[in-house]
Amino acid sequence: MENKAPDISVIVVTWNAKDYTLECLESLQRQTTGLAVEVIVVDNASGDGTPQAVAEKFPWVRLICNSENHGFARANNQGIEVSRGRYLYLINSDVVVPDGCLSLLLSYMDAHPDIGLLGPKMLTPTGEVGYSVMRFPTAWNTLCCALGFDSLFKHSSSLGGFMMKGFPYDHTEDVEVLTGWFWVVRRSALEKVGGLDEQFFMYGEDIEWSHRFHNGGWRVVYYADAEALHYGGASSKNAPARFYVEMRRANLQYHRKYHGPVSQAAYFVSVLLHECARVVAYCVIFVVRHSQRTEASFKIDRSLRCMGWLAGFRSTCKAQTS
Repeated sequence: MENKAPDISVIVVTWNAKDYTLECLESLQRQTTGLAVEVIVVDNASGDGTPQAVAEKFPWVRLICNSENHGFARANNQGIEVSRGRYLYLINSDVVVPDGCLSLLLSYMDAHPDIGLLGPKMLTPTGEVGYSVMRFPTAWNTLCCALGFDSLFKHSSSLGGFMMKGFPYDHTEDVEVLTGWFWVVRRSALEKVGGLDEQFFMYGEDIEWSHRFHNGGWRVVYYADAEALHYGGASSKNAPARFYVEMRRANLQYHRKYHGPVSQAAYFVSVLLHECARVVAYCVIFVVRHSQRTEASFKIDRSLRCMGWLAGFRSTCKAQTS
């Protein structure tokens, strides 16, 4: 076996997403010809036979099997620790990578040495372009989402919300946050910025990591000329309400790490208003649109669960500061 370090280390973290993971690895296998690539799969104690299937069908993949679910950040860091490539491609298990994608991203990173973090265009199973960039969440842009301004004024930088629904995904652009579905990381930047913050179990680590890349003087760039298919929610579908609450928890955790008490309190209120508004809106939908009752009922329950968790989170914060 050649000892020379590969150009690319692909890291795939999986949890109970066997079929998606196998399809992802098949897509990677088809395009590694001519590229120096290593593929590392970190399994977070899947109970659906994922690690066994990976070992059987893809013996060339380096497989790390955890005895428990360590979460997204820590599992990716495990893969990073054993990787050797100049660039690290952190790819979700429910992503299908088309031919040429890896090399396009590699060439662009080689041509732009000031980029620390790069992300391709996300395509959904319906052929639409998915949301893969964000603004850093603030009390104001979260309130804009709660009030529906992000849909009414989606192209506005001040009223468009943190999800950036009006972002033009047709051209390459520097952004604040790249969501964690597919990252290309320059190793020299990683060595200065550090790995993912393992305090974030799932969600929020993309915001926090993008923050550190910016602070370290590295560009964070959305690259429109490379694309990949993302099914979305392969792991979170196993417990959608739980993961929705986890997303809120992670954003609040980010604020506790980088913002003062006033900003934290304002953000907390904006999130609470957002969930209250969602409960009201989906109650109306439940009453007037019978065909959407199942979805509306789920989203009402999800927001109520989140509001209950927020109440507990606030009580915990008060106890910690008293």
